[in-house]
Amino acid sequence: MQSTLAPRATAPRHVAIIMDGNGRWATRRGLPRVAGHRAGAAVLRRIVEAAPDLGIRVLTLFAFSADNWKRPPAEVDALMRLLRLKLESQARRCIESGMRLSVIGRRDRLPRAIVHAIERVERATDDGARLHVRVALDYSAREAIAAAALLWAATPSPAPDDLARTISDAAGDVDLLVRTGGEQRLSDFLLWECAYAELYFTARMWPDFTTHDLAAAVAAFGRRERRFGTVPDAHVGGAR
Repeated sequence: MQSTLAPRATAPRHVAIIMDGNGRWATRRGLPRVAGHRAGAAVLRRIVEAAPDLGIRVLTLFAFSADNWKRPPAEVDALMRLLRLKLESQARRCIESGMRLSVIGRRDRLPRAIVHAIERVERATDDGARLHVRVALDYSAREAIAAAALLWAATPSPAPDDLARTISDAAGDVDLLVRTGGEQRLSDFLLWECAYAELYFTARMWPDFTTHDLAAAVAAFGRRERRFGTVPDAHVGGAR
């Protein structure tokens, strides 16, 4: 069946999503917070599958921040178990769909079983070219920038472009950042890469987010005028 989610002429190449609202979604329904995380994981599969049809080539997902370790231990443990399950169960699907899966963020604080699962799925999907899915685990943009700056400063002839490549790697800048759940902030996510990103906030909780919501975000991106510090062509040469 042909997809109804046709790619836009000005589709964002790199989309980042802060998948917010899982816990609140569950609490409002009288459910434990982990139920919201499970519901959100089910949504994620549909969003990943729809992304290439919208012209998206890189999808970066904020799954667990460095600050999330402050949550109740029972919730953190449940999240870790869910993350491991999804990493292991989605490897074959990614291979069959031509998708590459990689993880950004710290690994030294993650359970060893999850680190091994990450390494296996990264190796297995390394040749995927249809969509690059990047999952941010134990991630902090401030920490990532600081670590990259230390490496950059230690090089024999540090250049600004080299620092940018160290921070953002081959994924490059984010074109569109989507945050669900009603909050309107970046929360230490891809601060360098989002320097010129178009921001799209929605009150819809992540477990209620649909492929049509993603298409609406992409459509909104297509209506934005991206100037990157310049002026529209009609004003070039004017005294404005």
